[in-house]
Amino acid sequence: MQEGSVLELRGICKYFPGVRALQDVDFTLREGEIHALMGENGAGKSTLIKVLTGVYSKDGGEVRIRGIDGPAVIRSPQDAQNAGISTVYQEITLCGNLTVAENMYIGRTKGALTNWKKMNRDAGKILESLSIPASPTQQLGTCSIAVQQMVAIARAVDMECKVLILDEPTSSLDEQEVQKLFGLMRDLKKKGVGIIFVTHFLDQVYEVCDRITVLRDGQLVGEYVIEDLPRVQLVSKMLGKELDDMADIKGDSTAKVDMTETPVLEAKGLCSNAGIKPFDFSVRKGEVNGFTGLLGSGRSECVRAIFGADRVTGGAVKVEGKDVKIRKPLDAMKRGIGYLPEDRKGDGIVGDLSVRENIILALQVMKGFFRPFSRAKAEAFADEYIKLLEIKTASSDTPIKSLSGGNQQKVILARWLLTDPKYLILDEPTRGIDIGTKIEIQKLVLKLAAEGKSVTFISSEIDEMLRTCSRLIVMRDRKAVGELTGEDLTQTKIMATIAGGEAK
Repeated sequence: MQEGSVLELRGICKYFPGVRALQDVDFTLREGEIHALMGENGAGKSTLIKVLTGVYSKDGGEVRIRGIDGPAVIRSPQDAQNAGISTVYQEITLCGNLTVAENMYIGRTKGALTNWKKMNRDAGKILESLSIPASPTQQLGTCSIAVQQMVAIARAVDMECKVLILDEPTSSLDEQEVQKLFGLMRDLKKKGVGIIFVTHFLDQVYEVCDRITVLRDGQLVGEYVIEDLPRVQLVSKMLGKELDDMADIKGDSTAKVDMTETPVLEAKGLCSNAGIKPFDFSVRKGEVNGFTGLLGSGRSECVRAIFGADRVTGGAVKVEGKDVKIRKPLDAMKRGIGYLPEDRKGDGIVGDLSVRENIILALQVMKGFFRPFSRAKAEAFADEYIKLLEIKTASSDTPIKSLSGGNQQKVILARWLLTDPKYLILDEPTRGIDIGTKIEIQKLVLKLAAEGKSVTFISSEIDEMLRTCSRLIVMRDRKAVGELTGEDLTQTKIMATIAGGEAK
């Protein structure tokens, strides 16, 4: 091992049926270092962490850990823990009904023979040494999420971890709680613990980390010292777009948008329980606009707030100039708003229902389930949209789960088009589908706009956003940080706005 290293991964490979999740990935963590592991969705971050923690077995390469002769053998999370690797996940995995001390020593006590006074005393010393504001005898569930995260870290530290993996630990924290967590991370750094920090928040990476390793499509892009990697270059490496290669791509839409008209929908100071900062938004008749930003930037949370899919906690909404309350999706649907969600399988299709039943679902909800459509009417609706969108299915009776991803996506589009919405929100409508179907959906979006419908389009592919949108709201760290139109709609400008300046 290199001098100063506590962990080295060399040539790590992991394959799933038909998928190369990791290919020859190297990673080095040094003593007393906070090292960010960065990459977009599907880059391989989670797979690498699961290989390192024994959740997955690797298909190639080796793991070396300081203090262990030769390559380390990690076949289970217990093996990882015994080797000095601890992980604190985004979701708290401790027991809220137990005390702080009990959670810190769970699995390490002697049942009825436990010396409770000693356990509480020892826990108190650890909490004090790490400046964690909690009492050993306090029930964990009464603590804030940030303190619960810190208790999970304290448990890991007390088990003498050499490597601490923090997987999206700040996603549920407010700014003050994030600063407390960063203080604890810096204290552990001084004690020589190596920390792997997985996050989507660029500002946090540049505030607390020493190095960055970037993965893309299961492969190593590179390892960088934080001072040597400006933010805009980090964004470029994550997305696979070098600045010199970026062409300016203008939208093809011929739709003319009258920006003096009353917006179809207008929001002021809108925010929700998903943690996005208050934002202003509007969309006009015949306009295709979009939210862009890295994964986790808040783009999906914004449209979920507009549609009422997340609980709205503040702000005002107008539809065609009139004040409205959108507290739940049905309120939005009745106002002429449709929403194709990012998670097609989880929030979109109902797998065991037929193509026909999935197509009529939204319209049936609006009509009421006690007033079902006749079989003939439902068949007519389904046949119309199967033909219109060229959905490849044996019949309208075919279970939707047996269709390809692209055809499932078309069925969900058909569902919303059947409601004849004034305003349609499409969140990642082309993710995971073939290039031919992608182009069909892009053309359909532009056609809908030309017919006078308003569309918000979200995609991880900047090229696609530029081809379809005439206005983009740029998101970073769950807040809107810019709005681009006209000549500013270029990849270079978008990525510079996402990055938000150079590293200090």
